[in-house]
Amino acid sequence: MKSLYAVFLVILLPKSLLAQTTPYRDTPYLQDYSIKYYTPDSTSQLQQVAADRNGVIQVLSSKGLLRPRSGHFQYPGTLEIDRSYRPMSDRKLVGLGLQDRQFVYLDDKAIFSNAWAGKLFDKHTLPDARLFCTGSGAVFLVSDGTRLKLLSESSVIWEGALEQDQVKDIRYEAAKNRFWLLGSHSLSLLDVSTKKLATVFQSPDLTCFDSDQNKVYLGTNDGYLTLDGTTYKSVGGLQKKLPCPNLTAIRVAHGNLWFGSTMGAFMLRKDGKFNYYYGERWLPDNQVTAISEGEDKTVLILTNKGLGEIHFEAMTLQEKALQYEKQVRQRHIRYGFNCDVTVIQQGDLSTAQMGQRDSDNLWTSMYLVSQLFRYKVTGDKVALQNCMESFAAMERLFSITGMSGFFARGFERSGYHKFEAKAWDGGLTNGWNHAKDPEWDWRGTTSSDQTVGQIFTLTLMAELMDGDVKKRAITLIDQLMTNIIKNDWYLIDVDGKPTLWGKWNPSYVNGFAPNVGDRKINSSNIIAFLQAAYHFTRKPIYKEKAYELMNKHGYLENLMRPMSEIGKAPAGSDDWAKMLSEGWNHSDDEMYFLAYWPLYRYAFTPELKEKYREAIRDHWQAERPEKDGLWNLCYAMTGAKAFDLPETVWYLKEFPLDMIEWPIMNSHRKDIELVPENFRGQTTKEVLPPDERPELKHNRNLFKLDRPGKVVSELSAGDSFLLPYWMGRYLGAISAPVNK
Repeated sequence: MKSLYAVFLVILLPKSLLAQTTPYRDTPYLQDYSIKYYTPDSTSQLQQVAADRNGVIQVLSSKGLLRPRSGHFQYPGTLEIDRSYRPMSDRKLVGLGLQDRQFVYLDDKAIFSNAWAGKLFDKHTLPDARLFCTGSGAVFLVSDGTRLKLLSESSVIWEGALEQDQVKDIRYEAAKNRFWLLGSHSLSLLDVSTKKLATVFQSPDLTCFDSDQNKVYLGTNDGYLTLDGTTYKSVGGLQKKLPCPNLTAIRVAHGNLWFGSTMGAFMLRKDGKFNYYYGERWLPDNQVTAISEGEDKTVLILTNKGLGEIHFEAMTLQEKALQYEKQVRQRHIRYGFNCDVTVIQQGDLSTAQMGQRDSDNLWTSMYLVSQLFRYKVTGDKVALQNCMESFAAMERLFSITGMSGFFARGFERSGYHKFEAKAWDGGLTNGWNHAKDPEWDWRGTTSSDQTVGQIFTLTLMAELMDGDVKKRAITLIDQLMTNIIKNDWYLIDVDGKPTLWGKWNPSYVNGFAPNVGDRKINSSNIIAFLQAAYHFTRKPIYKEKAYELMNKHGYLENLMRPMSEIGKAPAGSDDWAKMLSEGWNHSDDEMYFLAYWPLYRYAFTPELKEKYREAIRDHWQAERPEKDGLWNLCYAMTGAKAFDLPETVWYLKEFPLDMIEWPIMNSHRKDIELVPENFRGQTTKEVLPPDERPELKHNRNLFKLDRPGKVVSELSAGDSFLLPYWMGRYLGAISAPVNK
């Protein structure tokens, strides 16, 4: 039975894509996410952090030792007083370090540890000691900022001081048995064997440092320097092109170079660029005070307000998708709809509240189709149940209006929406109407993008499902298109007037100048709708009307117009056209690409199909800088040999597991290349990774750099991630998981 099912799937997949494209092998990669711990005491200064060989994490604060409590992904914990060793609360701790991955402490009297049966207790006789570093064996270097003492088993084996500088930090280099000492404007070396202290480098405004593999990394207020550990000379000069050059911490952790700054943390990648960890998606605060290695591959980032524990977990794209499936099902399913934005308070998911959204059926259609593809690829009955639950909601949008072929934006139990007149919808009561069933209200003012959502769902349900479900989908396609044709290419609302956006009439469409985007998109969409209706019903009227629009009214010419010609309305245009063409409309991109499925697949002739392929390719070329995985895969649907598969995989891997809309800022970054202001709204030469930018939804500007303000919502992964991932699986562009 399993082999027959596999054969059936191959038949469903576009043969051209399978024949020409080597799919991405879905092997495990490292997915990053954060667990955060906030300090409940805002007066406590957080100074150092470390993790021992048992995975225990301790934070040194101005009020003693703290340890994390009850933190989980998206459910932050707190930093609480560490009471594990009762005598520790009476000691005046000023330093925290590790020796053989065991905790070692510094107070005003000694360097000591609770490991090794508590036998380590080296007195230092520096009452104002505040810095220390462990060396090999039982050797320690301790300082009060001015004086230095080298200790071994409570004996002072050397003492001295930096000349005309203050000690800020100390590191030990085991390979050469020497200590590096950072001053405010100097770097010095203490050779343990010869007991000689020498200043080897000088530079103003040094703030932090670390050493690794015969290199020293020096942080400043304006970037960092790399020194050769033998010649002590700078290699490559001052590096300023950083997310934030005002550095507060540097640490080599698990083989990677990490930086803390006044505006978040970042890690240097092998390609010379940075992974940027800014805001509460990653950290309790952006003022970083210390960085340290955690257990396994985790990195501990201490900030003014708490600890961010960055995890790197091996997972496949399918495992990532299944995590998102839980997110959608647990917090974003409302009456079967995919609620694309759930309102939350202060980032607390326990306060999540769903409500009717402007485009319930569009976001739901994208999630529904993801589950349809998932079911067809895996045979998972849970995916089928998810799909059918959402299909029932999409069907009810039609039935609840009581108007054949006219569907609602959404519905809600009665009494939860005010029936207030809004200017934007022509004076209707914000679109809300009472249903025949007094328990329910429904919202009209249905628009073209929701129509795209319905057609996207109904055509794929009609194509990939059988029996009664297929018939129900075809019936709704037929009723919808009959309604639009009967009403002279308009969606007519309950007041007998066209809705604001549901307009495909030639007088409206061709009323725009040729370079105004609405002329092109409305033409492209309606031809796709008519082709789908004809394909499934075989009613001649749909084909006749499509050719009438294409030949008599120029809709074929409209939809074939190159994207390079789309721009602002020319002088003399009305205010409506000027408003619609102020800048690139990213919602239009979503409408185009979803409707490309019926436009291309159900073309009346091979000649038209080739024209459509050309138009789709032209649009895709314009969108390539965004690296949007969904656009790439919609183009792949045409059988394209090259559709930026590596960029698609990058898009999916870089998508954040945490989809709370945290405040995010990037415009301050020195590692990005800005471009001049332009019609498309592209701000940088290269788009930022999804987990570093404020926008994740396909219908938003992915080049937007900043989202200030407060956190008020969590996005659903149902439309943004699950659709491109399962589409990639369905098209054969992404393999099933490969765990070896």
